[in-house]
Amino acid sequence: MDTRSSIPSRRDASSGSWIDRRGFLIGAGAAGIALGGGLGRAYTQAASAPDHALRIAPLRLELAPGKVIDTFGYNSSVPGPLLRLREGQQVNIDVTNDTDVEDIVHWHGLYLPAAADGAMEEGSPMVERGGTRRYSFAAKPAGTRWYHSHDVAGTDLRRSLYSGMYGFLIIEPANDPGRYDQEVLLAAHHWEPRWVSMQDLRKGPPPDNGLEVLYASASFNDRMLGHGEPIRVRQGQRVLFRLLNASPTENVTMALAGHRFTVIALDGNPVPSRRSVDTLFLAPAERADVIVDMNRPGIWILGAVKDDDRKMGLGVVVEYAGQSGAPQWEAPPAFTWDYTIFGDERPVVAPDERLEFVFEKIPGGRGGYNRWALNGSSWPATNPLFTTERGKRYRVVMANKSGDNHPVHLHRHSFEVTKVGDKATAGVMKDTINMTRFSSVEIDFTADDPGPSLLHCHHQDHQDEGFMGLVTYL
Repeated sequence: MDTRSSIPSRRDASSGSWIDRRGFLIGAGAAGIALGGGLGRAYTQAASAPDHALRIAPLRLELAPGKVIDTFGYNSSVPGPLLRLREGQQVNIDVTNDTDVEDIVHWHGLYLPAAADGAMEEGSPMVERGGTRRYSFAAKPAGTRWYHSHDVAGTDLRRSLYSGMYGFLIIEPANDPGRYDQEVLLAAHHWEPRWVSMQDLRKGPPPDNGLEVLYASASFNDRMLGHGEPIRVRQGQRVLFRLLNASPTENVTMALAGHRFTVIALDGNPVPSRRSVDTLFLAPAERADVIVDMNRPGIWILGAVKDDDRKMGLGVVVEYAGQSGAPQWEAPPAFTWDYTIFGDERPVVAPDERLEFVFEKIPGGRGGYNRWALNGSSWPATNPLFTTERGKRYRVVMANKSGDNHPVHLHRHSFEVTKVGDKATAGVMKDTINMTRFSSVEIDFTADDPGPSLLHCHHQDHQDEGFMGLVTYL
């Protein structure tokens, strides 16, 4: 089956047809819901001054001398400006769109009204070309969150998460103890994407597999490894690294040569069991807060474990005061990432209802685009995916029947990881969980934030190819 016509292209934005193909209608009903749910009306001169302002616009990003990327970003920087808020603070953020297409900003990991969430499928209005729209919400919960474009990219690899439209949003707890000497924020991203038929590049991929995305360069923040300023530290410091995988589609496994990471939070939520690890794994959209004790003076590389990824630029130099010489890399010991080591062994609360989902690929064939199915259906047939009752606890059992990874994200809620494969666990709270190829996980969430909530794979191409559904409330 030729699925290419079912994948929306941002080049079609002026006709509005891409919106229809994603199953979202901007009409009187949706707009009426949106305006009553926490997102202000389109900006007018009478509006009060915002707490923060973001401007979406084209920019030229110099990753390294001679390596310039034409992309889009917020306030002419990548990542966009750091938004640091206090837990519970009521905030107004104005977003101005100085591009040629409509766009939308998603506040990832926050509890907020659906209309302010920044997902068109939930009823959030788009930010029109040349217009400004205000997002208003209370900042919660505390932790490392982020914001990013939640637009359709489709076949256009210049848009949405393929671009530089992302940034950190840190919500400080009301009683932050601040037990560290320095804070470093690093966002990993892959650049220069292109569609490829994998079977044309190497032996092995089945002939019916569709197009995938590959990249030519990568960076932490706005610079490739070996360019830009190093992270400067002193011996004896405790450094808090807030790490984000803002890649459109790629997993990141990283290490800091000569050091270990003590994981204190995942997706912004404190873990029950802090563990020190040599390597850190982040799927797209995942975050980790880690403490590193600076106890081995030298000049080191914090970067991707895979040599090819570091050659693409995915790394940064960490330089101790008073040290000189070339940056050093040491390959870490082999390690398999396991969410359960950060959890408790206590039994979890029994759910009120158990829901089972199977994720499968519908191959597009060489030169075509794949489709993704949840229990046999793709978006928009997955609206609704399931319906909840407020206050009830739901166990979502997910089986990945494909050879692809899937970082599954639930909007507007946090969930508890209760099982990974055959290993039970408790207490690890996340908003995105990676499902490795041919794997299963179980997550529990309480329906405590009424309104439509999107569940989807955070790979931009998988999402655009139908891997999402809407969780609704009675």
